[in-house]
Amino acid sequence: METLLMASAGILFGLPGLVWGADRFVAGSASTAKNFGISRLVIGLTIVSLGTSAPEIVIAINAALNGAGDMAVGNAIGSNLANIGLVLGLTVLISPAPVQQDLLKQEGAALLVVTILAGYLIADGDVTRPEGFLLALMLPLLLAIMLRYKRMSPETGPLTPVDTSTPEMPTVAALTKLFVGLAALLVSAELVVWGAKNMAVYFGTSQLIIGLTIVAIGTSLPELAASAISALRGHHEMALGNIFGSNLLNLLAVMSIPGIISPLSLGSEVFYRDYLAMCTITLLLLGAIALTLWLPRHRGGAPTLACPVGVVLLLMYTLYMATLMASP
Repeated sequence: METLLMASAGILFGLPGLVWGADRFVAGSASTAKNFGISRLVIGLTIVSLGTSAPEIVIAINAALNGAGDMAVGNAIGSNLANIGLVLGLTVLISPAPVQQDLLKQEGAALLVVTILAGYLIADGDVTRPEGFLLALMLPLLLAIMLRYKRMSPETGPLTPVDTSTPEMPTVAALTKLFVGLAALLVSAELVVWGAKNMAVYFGTSQLIIGLTIVAIGTSLPELAASAISALRGHHEMALGNIFGSNLLNLLAVMSIPGIISPLSLGSEVFYRDYLAMCTITLLLLGAIALTLWLPRHRGGAPTLACPVGVVLLLMYTLYMATLMASP
């Protein structure tokens, strides 16, 4: 029982610490970059977008270094499932979300390609170092393409899931906030991974399951809060951008880390159960957006993701979680 209490405390203290550290790391990094003359667009598409996935990235590094690479892979896949099924499902239930064609053409197309590529790479059950580097190298390539497009089409919404406004602060203060945030991220990630590993041992379950459930949902809570607030304030494009941006980064930045640091073999259930569930719910979302964009052309009205879409997404996520709980 003492082990369970200590493990639970590690996770309960570590997850808020990750959020707190990521917030300060992003603010400090963005302000430092701004003070050195880097444009808001570049800051938004690089520092801010990567910073919002900092908890997942730091956990993946820590897990891989501690021989728990399957937890990192589970965190990436589980976070994507939670982002669409739980976060977006609840967000659409709170307030129907208008969608734009550019969302499907740009972020939607990118997410589809990256999802298929990730599935191809893990289908054989191995995450090798070359595969890890391939995923990681696609990230700057994707950011460069998006940056070029945004510069050519400034009227389109940004890929970044958060507001790119950068706080004004002196360079020394910005650097201090950056390093304090980074330290908080590192310590908090250590707590979460330690707690998750011990919880897996206590319950006799795999680290993969812990990564798919507790860690994934915990690291998705900031996206849930940000998306819900954005929806309530009418900033639906920010809520949708939050989901697409986070899921892209989970597949490219988070899933690549175990392969680069410590290549591993995965059980067949990772592809046939977890990846296929993620792929299915991603295709369902993209299909719902495409149908939402097509219907108004024939029936009139604005294209909007309505409550039924949210209900279906939540039901699919609930079904997946029930399947996980029933797994040995």
